[in-house]
Amino acid sequence: MSSKEKIVLLLLAALNFTHILDFMIMMPLGNYLMPYFKISPQQFSMLVASYTFSAGIAGFLAAFFVDNFDRKRVLLFGYIGFLLGTLLCALAPTYTFLLLARIVAGIFGGLIGAQVLSIVADLVPYERRGMAMGIIMAAFSVASVFGVPFGLYMANLFNWHGPFFFVAGLGTLLLPFLMRYLPKMDTHLTSKEDRINPIVLIKEVWNDTDQMLALGLTASLMLGHFMIIPFFNPYMEFNMGFSKLQTPMLYMAGGFATLITSPLIGSLADKVGKHKVYIIMAVVSIFPVALITNLPPMPFYLVLVLSGSWFIFSSGRSIPAQAMVSNVVSPERRGSFMSFNSSVQQIFVGLASVISGLIVVKNPDNSIQNYELTGYLSIFITLLTLIFVFKLDTRRKRYSVISNQ
Repeated sequence: MSSKEKIVLLLLAALNFTHILDFMIMMPLGNYLMPYFKISPQQFSMLVASYTFSAGIAGFLAAFFVDNFDRKRVLLFGYIGFLLGTLLCALAPTYTFLLLARIVAGIFGGLIGAQVLSIVADLVPYERRGMAMGIIMAAFSVASVFGVPFGLYMANLFNWHGPFFFVAGLGTLLLPFLMRYLPKMDTHLTSKEDRINPIVLIKEVWNDTDQMLALGLTASLMLGHFMIIPFFNPYMEFNMGFSKLQTPMLYMAGGFATLITSPLIGSLADKVGKHKVYIIMAVVSIFPVALITNLPPMPFYLVLVLSGSWFIFSSGRSIPAQAMVSNVVSPERRGSFMSFNSSVQQIFVGLASVISGLIVVKNPDNSIQNYELTGYLSIFITLLTLIFVFKLDTRRKRYSVISNQ
């Protein structure tokens, strides 16, 4: 990688860290927010889903115009709005205010994810994109290693407002570096290909089998993964009996593991094939999911190992998946398609939260029932993703043969 690529990737990874952390921190705060606001699991799941639904709608609408602008400008606009929304979350005095603040943060956050992936895809060739996506995905690991445990400890020491102040402050410090070092990303604007209107754009995606398969992969991947996350922390505390000082360590252990493995998995995907690595990671990931959602009494250190393996395999399948998804369109259409993809991603994350909220029931002592059902559903959906991966890879090989004839 060139020094320019490294700087851009590190900055985007840092931006992704704050963006992911803002989303991730809401789910571990369930065992703080439900007693604080005296809300049900369904109301808490709406706090999680409100961000992703608004981000999904914003990303869908953005698909119609983002390719008409410099990707850097769109990214900075979305990031500034996202930080303002996060600050409103930190200041929220009531459940309704927090719900509205999450919607505001989601509207602007919906612009961020697609632009990050589009910039990476524009900057790094497909042959090296697995490692690049691994670096970007490592932000998830850093958010787990440092951000989520630190945010939870802040909530323990102060209150639940603290983690949102932390994200807003950290993002504000990052802004000048993004403005200074991110290059203009406007080469797609020089294309002679005519811009198309929104209706034609939707029809183009709908009629393109590769794009629909890619969106199907994204939807099922998000739905399966986030089915068990919203109530993971409450389950570990209220059902398993681990303390508020212990549960952050589960995220830390998993985060440290994936921080090491994400670039390695990305590099492996470049060498042996994205689809092969995805299949391995997806199949192996169902075993820790089955165990985590059906935990018998066991020592905390064994739960650390189990949750760490879950983080590794779940994160590992996302890396080749993102590389495959980013390759189904030309650079001139990539911004629009990745906005569609980000929209689908956000909507299905929100849908997963809503579904898990409908399945899980809270007892008077704050323990939860039916968590194992979310695990079974997650496993079924994860296996369903293999269909999309097989079809995408089959079509890619077919086109490669035709182009070489």
